[in-house]
Amino acid sequence: MSHAGCRFDYSGSRVLVTGGSNGIGAGIAANFHEAGADVVITGTRDSAADYDHDLSDYEYHSLQVKSPGEVEEVASRLGRLDVLVNNAGASLPGGRNEWEPDVFEESVAINLFGAFRMAIACKEMLKESSISGGGSVINLASMSSYIAVPMVPGYGAAKAGIVQMTLNLAVAWAGEGVRVNAVAPGLIESNMTAVMKGVEVLEKPQMARTPMGRWGLPSDVAPSILFLASEEAAFITGQTLNVDGGYSVA
Repeated sequence: MSHAGCRFDYSGSRVLVTGGSNGIGAGIAANFHEAGADVVITGTRDSAADYDHDLSDYEYHSLQVKSPGEVEEVASRLGRLDVLVNNAGASLPGGRNEWEPDVFEESVAINLFGAFRMAIACKEMLKESSISGGGSVINLASMSSYIAVPMVPGYGAAKAGIVQMTLNLAVAWAGEGVRVNAVAPGLIESNMTAVMKGVEVLEKPQMARTPMGRWGLPSDVAPSILFLASEEAAFITGQTLNVDGGYSVA
């Protein structure tokens, strides 16, 4: 799907997209790169060469986002930063059951605690940003921030926490020139949702509730993130924007 009419200029800016090696994160990273940004991505593999797609346009760092030490290490290597996109996440870590307390806790650590730690670790760099609109954090929420998804209770709890974390960081950091917003995607084609594609019992109810009647693509999500980090959104903070084909209002 083309977004030829949606243009942003991020020349000279430095952007970190956690989990930018695949899926929605890869789409976000590509859009910032096309807009002229110096883009840093993270992934769970040891090096960019370990992926079967080309990541040579980016500075790559290996990161297990649930590890506080690794979060601090990645942040310490950045030097400077204008935009942080907290995208890294996973559901059913290791294919295990999130109703088991240890797995629930791990899912929350991956999807909420890691994002909070990265935001805190990057705050001072974001305060120093000189880009129009100021330093910015964009967190990735989800439709499971708002509705029950009993298959992944840890993931859902974490994503609900992302919305509340976004509100609190936005209020706390507004006076320091750092804006904090979130985007909540609907059903988007990615590695995480691939298990649902073509499985009627999983896919059909989601399509029935999506008025636009189709799966979203990473390219549907990325422009909203570039907008929220831009000068055009300079008076927007603490908001969560649903990019869901109408799912949340059906």
